[in-house]
Amino acid sequence: MKLKPIRGTLTYENEDVDLISSFKQKGYRTTPALYVNGSKVPDHLASQARADQTLLSFLREVMLLTGTKLGCSEGGCGACTVTISKYDTEKKEIIHYSANACLMPVLATDGCHVTTVEGVGSVKGGNLHPIQKAMVDMHGSQCGFCTPGIIVAMYSLFANNPSQKYIEEHLDGNLCRCTGYRPIWDAAKSLCQDDDDGITRGPCGVACRECPEREVCDMECNVEDKKSAAEEKKDDSVCCSSSSDKMKDFQESYLKDPKAWLDQPNSMFPEELKTPLSSPLMVVDRSFHAAGTWFKPTTLQDLLLILNQFKGECKIVIGNTEVGIETKFKHSVFPRLVSPSTSITSIFSIESGENSLRIGSCTPLSTIQHYCSEIMDGSSDYSRIAKPIHDMLRWFASTQIRNVACLGGNLATASPISDMNPMLASMGATLIIASCDENGVISRRNVKVSEFFLSYRTVDLQPHEFIEGIEIPKPDEVFEYIVPFKQARRREDDISIVTSGMRLKLAPNGTSYEITDCSIAFGGLAPKTIMANETQSYLIGKSLALETFVEARKVLLKEIRLPSDVPGGQAQYRMTLAGSFLQTMFYKVTDLLGEDLMTIAEDNVLSSQFSNLPSPPSVNEDEKSAAETFVEQEKPSISGEQKFPPPKSYNGLESKKYDIFNEKKSVTKKIDGKDVVGQPATHASGALHCTGEAVYTDDIPLPPNSLHATLITAAICNAEFLSIDTKLALETPGVHAIYTHEDIERLGGNNIWGAIQHDEYIFLPVGATISTVGQVVGVCVADSLEASEAGARATKIEYGDVKETPIVSIEDAINANSFFEFSRHVLEKSSPLLTSEEDELVEVEGSFRCGGQEHFYLETNSTLAVPSDGGRDLTVYCSTQAVTKTQKYCASVTNMPASRVVVRMKRMGGGFGGKETRTVFSSCAAAVAAKISSRPVRLTLSRATDMALTGGRHAFLAKYKASAIVKSDKSVKLNAFDVQLFSNGGSAFDLSGPVMDRALFHVDGPYYWPTFRAEGVPCKTVQPPHTAYRGFGGPQGLATCEHVMDHLANACGISGYELRRQNLYSDGDVTPFGQILGEEYTGKWNIPKMFQKLMEEVKYDERVKEVAEFNSRHKYKKRGLSFLPTKFGIAFTAKFMNQGGALVHLYTDGTVLVSHGGTEMGQGLSTKVCQIAAQAFSIPLEDVYVNDTSSDKVANTQPTAASMSTDMYGMATLDACQQILERLKPIREALPEDATLQQIAEKAFFERVDLSAHGYFALDNSRCGFDWTIEKPESFPDDAPQNSWKGHPFNYFTQGCAFSEVEINVLTGDHKTIRSDVLVDVGRTINPALDIGQIEGAFIQGMGWSTMEEVVYGDDDHTWIRPRGRVFTTGPGTYKIPAFNDVPESFNVSLMENVDNPFAVHSSKAIGEPPFFLGASVFYAIKDAVKNARESNGVDNTYFEMRMPATSERIRMACVDDIVQDTMENPEDAIFFQPLSSV
Repeated sequence: MKLKPIRGTLTYENEDVDLISSFKQKGYRTTPALYVNGSKVPDHLASQARADQTLLSFLREVMLLTGTKLGCSEGGCGACTVTISKYDTEKKEIIHYSANACLMPVLATDGCHVTTVEGVGSVKGGNLHPIQKAMVDMHGSQCGFCTPGIIVAMYSLFANNPSQKYIEEHLDGNLCRCTGYRPIWDAAKSLCQDDDDGITRGPCGVACRECPEREVCDMECNVEDKKSAAEEKKDDSVCCSSSSDKMKDFQESYLKDPKAWLDQPNSMFPEELKTPLSSPLMVVDRSFHAAGTWFKPTTLQDLLLILNQFKGECKIVIGNTEVGIETKFKHSVFPRLVSPSTSITSIFSIESGENSLRIGSCTPLSTIQHYCSEIMDGSSDYSRIAKPIHDMLRWFASTQIRNVACLGGNLATASPISDMNPMLASMGATLIIASCDENGVISRRNVKVSEFFLSYRTVDLQPHEFIEGIEIPKPDEVFEYIVPFKQARRREDDISIVTSGMRLKLAPNGTSYEITDCSIAFGGLAPKTIMANETQSYLIGKSLALETFVEARKVLLKEIRLPSDVPGGQAQYRMTLAGSFLQTMFYKVTDLLGEDLMTIAEDNVLSSQFSNLPSPPSVNEDEKSAAETFVEQEKPSISGEQKFPPPKSYNGLESKKYDIFNEKKSVTKKIDGKDVVGQPATHASGALHCTGEAVYTDDIPLPPNSLHATLITAAICNAEFLSIDTKLALETPGVHAIYTHEDIERLGGNNIWGAIQHDEYIFLPVGATISTVGQVVGVCVADSLEASEAGARATKIEYGDVKETPIVSIEDAINANSFFEFSRHVLEKSSPLLTSEEDELVEVEGSFRCGGQEHFYLETNSTLAVPSDGGRDLTVYCSTQAVTKTQKYCASVTNMPASRVVVRMKRMGGGFGGKETRTVFSSCAAAVAAKISSRPVRLTLSRATDMALTGGRHAFLAKYKASAIVKSDKSVKLNAFDVQLFSNGGSAFDLSGPVMDRALFHVDGPYYWPTFRAEGVPCKTVQPPHTAYRGFGGPQGLATCEHVMDHLANACGISGYELRRQNLYSDGDVTPFGQILGEEYTGKWNIPKMFQKLMEEVKYDERVKEVAEFNSRHKYKKRGLSFLPTKFGIAFTAKFMNQGGALVHLYTDGTVLVSHGGTEMGQGLSTKVCQIAAQAFSIPLEDVYVNDTSSDKVANTQPTAASMSTDMYGMATLDACQQILERLKPIREALPEDATLQQIAEKAFFERVDLSAHGYFALDNSRCGFDWTIEKPESFPDDAPQNSWKGHPFNYFTQGCAFSEVEINVLTGDHKTIRSDVLVDVGRTINPALDIGQIEGAFIQGMGWSTMEEVVYGDDDHTWIRPRGRVFTTGPGTYKIPAFNDVPESFNVSLMENVDNPFAVHSSKAIGEPPFFLGASVFYAIKDAVKNARESNGVDNTYFEMRMPATSERIRMACVDDIVQDTMENPEDAIFFQPLSSV
């Protein structure tokens, strides 16, 4: 089929147009029947739906419903979740399920009802759905970008089963980068209709606190609960809020009559859809999008006739979970898409036959999972295959994907890492393949699944054939076992690293059991699903014994040997997993055999068939846990407790500046006598987040005549950019122009930019060397996003030869001496420790590596540039943390004065530092296009482009020497620390220097080092420029210090906990950069007190004993503990950045509008600013509103970064409020005492008093700024702290401690976090709910960085990635952030009480970044568990470098057993083996 462009039009000739009449004669419709939010989509809109158009695109672009978000385009984040409803004529009921609108074709919803977040509830009229209300009240949103998708996912689940277990099992298809998930879990579970509420109950089932016999009951549960209740009542110095408390309160409101809201999906369902459409559908696209043709046949014969008619030109679409990926990322074009109707029952059904379980090829995976769950309890002949299918499917992708994906698609696409294909192969399943001739005569053939996969992505299926069904043979009633295995980078919604299905048949043979048959299939070990034939042959005829499987494992490892450079990497780990799975199979079968013997003994029929059966092989008690894997375990129930001081406003820095902060001088009285500051108010935009009515940059309605833009990027690096050919691109229908560096020159604009050093181009000029893969060379603008993307792809770039091997890693840079040398800094001090002859000096030396991290904000970079007044003015709407920086460079590149460029930012869908500088180049590209075209231009980066171009957290390499002194009393004191820090800065400087500086300021940790030297330098490589990220180098420095502490503890023969406790800074100690710790200098030093407090609260000593006891009883499961303190300096280390402004308007109705220089990215800055203003004016919080951040309201702003925003903009707002209050004093005094602010403002207006003020705050000169270049002045006092002459880098320190407990699976590397307790000193909190939310979100983000988030590049360690220097991890499919069930099962956060901070507004402290590193406590707990596993496996106590992140691969390989050793060419290498990484 050919699609020919018609010159001068925006249409294509589609030869299928000629077939429309013939298909109409067959009864085909040509306009889809689409229904959204209770109403039928008008035909003039429905007819715009294209065959290749996603539901998300249609909803946002045609229906203008922007609540449903685009987060990734691959169904991996859930931001696009919608509810699909359709009528089941057989069951006579409406079926509701969630789906990813970014993948689902809009035409696949023909005859269905779609509910978006707008249809769930709205802020208009206070019409919030209970799910939305729960999310708002329980602080379940921060940036809010992911929230609509999560709301709709919950909505879909509650429509099916409102039980807690069901929600916990199926809420697995959404990601959140901000909250840490705990409050979302609380919101979801608060509406569940079951008794699993976390309340203490006795054996009688009654809640202890509600029991009428509570005072006389002596049951242990009641006694303990009474003690706990008494403690809570006694301690009124803190407010305590637990998950169970919040759920109980909410349930009292919304579960009294839940039917009304639970039935909403049914009541919204259009009545006419209860008579499903019976006619087929054909949609032919003639637009310039060249979308091809869509067929929806309603009979199997029609389906097969279409395949026969258009041989090789059809693609079957069911869930579009694979085709959608091919279309989006591989740019595949399918002339015809065929989507079979559910009326073809043979392909959409599942049934148990006499000899086999038959599954229709198009049956949704969730339907299969549900069916198997109902028959896997042992009552069915198919229980033995139902359970492994069910267990594997529950971890397959996500609920949203399982709801639409099918086995037929899984088989036909032949993914080599499919979970179900090996399972089906091991079960001996057969495929029924159907086809028909031209007359419609149907024929069928059968193919074994094990023989179906021919090579990579190639199967035994002809273009005209169709997989109709899968038949799985009935297993034996006893002695046949089928077990699923899977290990991925993350448990939920992840592609397997290795997956397997194993089937074993046994027969009694004397005193043992003989393996009579087996089949073992693997995914992830070859280009296709494979059978381990040699291993199978070895096992058959052998006895069921551990020795048999040990020998079989050796056969297996020879059979599946992988080369070190195998595509996908992880060669040794993948082989280790295969061997581990096989060994686990022995333990699992032995366990199941024991169950069979019990069943036989209890069943008369079976007992008569078998007699004198031998016992199962004996298994050591400590080895039995090997049979347990996460695949079959229940998903955890997440809960937590939050403690904070009673809400109250305190004076802080403002008390030194203003004389208004007491009751007598307030303009009006407090509302109900309560402070606004200190209250746990909900996020100011929370309700808008939850209804999808919060507008983000990409949601702004486009002005008429707008264009869409796509960046044109280089595909290689280290080569000369020779030329760019735009001829084909400009011929692409819909494309208007391509702009390059030449256009910037014609404008007279400046093509150079940079955050600090001006070392980057907006558009790379011809003749320059390409410094990084993905460097921007131009931008394509077109009438639609699809057209601009096609134009960008059609642009041809000519490259010169690669000049030299690209420098990718830190090691490459060190070898090539490639550094940003001008930013190399050294920090040193010397205060030798006094020692005695009895003291022992212990020295260590080593290295430590921690990887980078992708920001993975849910909202990618987005800009809308709108020219006006003949192109003389430009308004730039964008998602950025740096409004002024964006204004500066948009003005510079377009040759416009900054006064004519206005940058506006309402809210971001997350930032985390990634939008501090790296948004600028894309905003500039949009600005250039808008300026030249004189038309509005929108540029929103795709997830893949955003992740490939914008950089992330810097990877670090540390080389160190350290020493400690073991005193005669066995105490240990730190002595000296000498460390070299190298970071991977990427191809341009960006903020790499300041990031390294902050690492140097934090590499001492919270510990006192008498002698200290730290040197740091960023490396210049071909990676994209790396940038700010929450913590800004601090976490990398802290992690290095903690690694050294562990190394020293190991060498000194002391626990890491004790070494840390004994060497914490004390009041009056001096840091290496010359700051004295203590109240008058940096605020009270609370870490020692917090350390002790948290130790007592978590019952540390008891927990240590419990873990030791657990580990002694389990060989293959190990637990670990870690106790981690941290300090984080607050201030920009560049002095000039510590300033901020705010504009406050008091209106005559008594309400207040604030505009400030900070940006809202979810952290609640604007909410806190509102509280500060409301407190100042003594008005309700709802009477204060913060508008967008705009360069024409507050000019010359600093980026929202360094956790400084509340400190700066809170004080600036207070300053403005104070100015107005001073002006109002005479007015207030002339009015009655009970005069309202409205009355005061009205009188002031008529007396010509200015009710507006610009506030400003700059941190005191003596409390900020550090100049590395200053030498010690001759007049500087000798007794003053070393390095203090360089400045005072931090205003104060936010401090915290965390304690975590984890459990690892020694055989696979899987881990779970059992509990984390966090205690943070936030001063006097302005909003405890927001602060706790920041702590939880930062903790989980830090946990992700240190345990699972791994950035991978094409480098020496990953030669299978091409070209060299390309980032591989560019989406949720390859890069894993923590998901809903990765949260600590018990997640408890406390704010330190009775702590003041005289150096910030209202005595508060900054909170955005400091808790991040506490998440690494999970890493150190894993390290502790691995250490125990190594000891159990006979590895000596030699210290090992556990690198970050502690992925499943690193955990498993570090455990070092005979399986790991068998994968090595030299088994001795296993002890120090390090998995490959891109550091």
